[in-house]
Amino acid sequence: MPDKASGAPLVALVLGPSGAYAVGPGVDEPWPLAEATRRFVEANARLAPRWVVWSAGATLRDVLASGVEVNRTWDLAEAHRIIHGGWWATPGHVVAGCRDLDESQVPAPRAPRLSGFDGDLFDVAAGDDASIFTADGHLVPDALTRATDDTRLRELAQLALECQGAQREALERIGGAHAARLERTVWSESAAAVLCLELERDGLPVDRGAAEDLIAASAGPRARDDAHAAAIRAERDDAVLRHARGRQGADLRNPGQVRELLLSVGVDVPNTRAWVLEPYRHTHPLVDALLRWRKDERIATTYGYRWLDEHVGPDDRLRGGWTACDGAAGRMTAQNGLHNLPAPLRPAICAAPGHVFVRADLGQIEPRVLAVVSADRAFAEATRADDLYAPVAAKLGADRPKAKVAVLAAMYGQRSGAAGEALKDLERAYPVAMGLLDRAYADGVARRPVRTWGGRLIRFGAVPVAGAPGEDVAAGSPGAGEFSATGADAARGRYARNAVIQGSAAELFKAWAATVRHAVRPLGGQIVLCLHDELLVHVPEQHADAAARAVEQTLVSAARTWAGTDEVRFVADTSVVRRWSEAKA
Repeated sequence: MPDKASGAPLVALVLGPSGAYAVGPGVDEPWPLAEATRRFVEANARLAPRWVVWSAGATLRDVLASGVEVNRTWDLAEAHRIIHGGWWATPGHVVAGCRDLDESQVPAPRAPRLSGFDGDLFDVAAGDDASIFTADGHLVPDALTRATDDTRLRELAQLALECQGAQREALERIGGAHAARLERTVWSESAAAVLCLELERDGLPVDRGAAEDLIAASAGPRARDDAHAAAIRAERDDAVLRHARGRQGADLRNPGQVRELLLSVGVDVPNTRAWVLEPYRHTHPLVDALLRWRKDERIATTYGYRWLDEHVGPDDRLRGGWTACDGAAGRMTAQNGLHNLPAPLRPAICAAPGHVFVRADLGQIEPRVLAVVSADRAFAEATRADDLYAPVAAKLGADRPKAKVAVLAAMYGQRSGAAGEALKDLERAYPVAMGLLDRAYADGVARRPVRTWGGRLIRFGAVPVAGAPGEDVAAGSPGAGEFSATGADAARGRYARNAVIQGSAAELFKAWAATVRHAVRPLGGQIVLCLHDELLVHVPEQHADAAARAVEQTLVSAARTWAGTDEVRFVADTSVVRRWSEAKA
């Protein structure tokens, strides 16, 4: 059955330990593992299909590692995460979701054998006729890794097509008249999963010499041995301890001792977090030295020479694992510093010779997304401006800073102090947009799941709440619409009102990134970093201007398709730079 929208045939591809199998219109054949990439290229050219895979990582990694372009996919794991929420999306979870089985009962993978024999007496007795399903209908654990014959691979490929059909039916039930929007979300999330493999493959260009110098500026020189490392560490600590006489033995890595150190110079704080210490920076030189030390210590211990040696390859590319969805609101995540590289090291991120970066950062993305999700015509009108806070300020009769505080308070649930007063004005000016956020808050308090614009389910339980450290949002059990005074209930409500916007923004970003990925390919460009709302495209210098235009043009087209309207305007700050640090923050 082809895609309803694109008309592309659906071809399932399953990869086993010793071979692959492709099933769909025009193809029904096993592929030897050694020929899988060549067969994929031939089938892709002949059929131009949408490839149905259990997950991009499990199926397409070797294909992409060979430099093959993969344009259209239906990633069953990513679709499952959208429809059912959460992170777990093994083939067993996908089958359970498609067959309405209890996901908590999905069989766990079998433990590795201590002997060299991969199996047990029951496996031997069952032989090749053993079913891929358990007695209660679940997929057997490790079904893909244990599929060593063509018959079993074909069965799993057919099952993948069955699951794709079930997922599409689920999207129609959930989305109703907007089912096409949800299906497009699956397409872009599937493309993002492929992009993640390309990001892992290609890496982020690094100027190794500059990185060495920047690390040295914070961490000191490379240690020759353990004694030299201890001396460097002591010297780094002394930059702080010399401001507190008689405390040279204090351990700066022990929060209790640091608090005592601060008390010795008259700084009494409830804890030693950076945001608590920041107002005291000019009270005593020790506080400023301590805050500087922490930045240097982070580079020395987390982003020092060992990090450089282990994660930057001989081709001067920083690599790490990428995921298309964080399991919560759906943001992309990355490892090895790709998503949290300290600002002092950014000058080391440098385009290769003859290349530049096109850096694009979506501007005021969350309030613009709010205008789409809420369908607030008045708020949408504000997005026509380059700076939407200016027309909002005019409507509120306030200055721009107050308007910005009001909008951010609305999306992050801040109701105290000046933010709360500003929010009241915003609720009167834009009741439709604020009403959507209030309903999301009520849903969070009542533990009702919410969905993003693209249909991603966000469930409530033990939900990590940004900005609410230590709060267990699973505590308490308020009834529908009841607002408890407990911190847990309020935190859950704040999380819900922000998640529907942040999650929707993540969907727009990935739809844009998938479009940029295709647009810059003919220019020799490649996306090398996706950081929240920011794209970094590596492109030959002679194509820089064309790539920058493509990045901005694709934002217009991707946003129009994602939003289904031209009423809301999205903007990006786009620049051409050689080093990441040259871009405007």
